[in-house]
Amino acid sequence: MSSRSTTSDSPLVVIGSLNIDYVSRVDELPAAGETVIADDITTCRGGKGANQAISASRQGQQVILFGSIGDDENGASYQKQLSAEGIDVSKIQEVPCSTGAAFITVDSDGENTIVVAGGANDFLTRDDILEGASVIEGASALLLQFEVPQPTIVEAISIANEHEVPVIINPSPANAAFPWHEVQTDYLIVNESEAEDLLEFEATFFSASEVRQRIHELRIKCLIVTRGSKTTLVFPNTGDPYEVDTLAVLAIDTVGAGDAFAGCFAAWIAAGSEPLDAIRAANCAGALTTLGGGAQRPIPDRERVEQHLEQIPVPKQT
Repeated sequence: MSSRSTTSDSPLVVIGSLNIDYVSRVDELPAAGETVIADDITTCRGGKGANQAISASRQGQQVILFGSIGDDENGASYQKQLSAEGIDVSKIQEVPCSTGAAFITVDSDGENTIVVAGGANDFLTRDDILEGASVIEGASALLLQFEVPQPTIVEAISIANEHEVPVIINPSPANAAFPWHEVQTDYLIVNESEAEDLLEFEATFFSASEVRQRIHELRIKCLIVTRGSKTTLVFPNTGDPYEVDTLAVLAIDTVGAGDAFAGCFAAWIAAGSEPLDAIRAANCAGALTTLGGGAQRPIPDRERVEQHLEQIPVPKQT
């Protein structure tokens, strides 16, 4: 399939969080017990579910987002913004509590730490998924993260598995109790530390046979390990692993890069692209997102991704 596949007629379904982000900027991230002075603080919208939905939508993909917001001004304005992005918000429910929040600290190198308060996100239930089951059954792909309750995630994946809908999981924040053996995952997107937590050893080409065995045990068809500015490692459960170059940029803020990657990858998979093409595009999206501040504003659209796509060579797959 060409890297320039058109979008699917069926929607990509994203299930995940919506947060208000409070971002402070410091020279160096604080050590344990240390207090540092922030240069400034800004407020913007985030949450891994919404971030990834926006990334997918900007690739031209039809997106339906399942989530929960609070019955507050933040929640109401957030829904309006997502609708303006072209995202179907009919499966976002309002609950009587505060909209979720994230407290993010970014240092002078663009690295960050994040503390999340679930708020309304904690009220997205298994019943909400069952009520929208027909939407998942007819999806081109399902994209999930771990900022909503685990039973909700498992139910959605089970529906997708039953109807052969590709499942893409970005398991962040890590959850050691997740029942991988109970569900089938087509693509798992993790960073290096998340990969080590999942596998219980470092994911390298030298450990490829062990990685393949482990993801087979966990019912994962393909493991994708993002590594910041370093190459992305790809471990299919059949065939040889390979690596994909990233786009060289001078990062300003890495906050939304992982979500931009996941959303772009899911959009291209939903549109029928080959995994390699989807990863090349996602590497572009992730890198370009680091050139601006905040989680959502700098996420690129499809035209900008395609402008840079040729800068990422097609690796040889053996």
